[in-house]
Amino acid sequence: MDRMARTHDHPGELAAPDPVRLLAIRDTPLSVDEVFAAVGESSAGGTALFVGTVRDHDGGSGVDGLGYSAHPSAEAELRRVAEKVAADFPVRALAAVHRVGDLAIGDLAVVVAVSCPHRAEAFEACRRLIDDLKSEVPIWKHQRFSDGTEEWVGA
Repeated sequence: MDRMARTHDHPGELAAPDPVRLLAIRDTPLSVDEVFAAVGESSAGGTALFVGTVRDHDGGSGVDGLGYSAHPSAEAELRRVAEKVAADFPVRALAAVHRVGDLAIGDLAVVVAVSCPHRAEAFEACRRLIDDLKSEVPIWKHQRFSDGTEEWVGA
């Protein structure tokens, strides 16, 4: 569905002039509260938030931990992805942070949130934001498995 079709049901509901409120790639623990606060907006009727955590398994193998590495262009690519989402949806506010470095099971790896006038577009925009971040931003995962093996994902 294109932007005109989305906004046709609610004429005049376009993205805010500068909805990108928080973008970061950090080597320190992430905060759901920080990301949620960044997208607080009185004109938004819906806020969708996604939290990615380090799980204890992948592909049937136990995972002991992992590390994320980012290319120097990762923040610029994250901005490009965020601005594209804001251009395609009536985003009021958007935030995305991704962790790099060594993470333990249960640690937060990524937190993204989007506020829009209505819940359906907030869900769609948040889904696009996390999917495009994972597929287009040069961040790589190095998993360490319980059996002593390891693998790079996305590299």
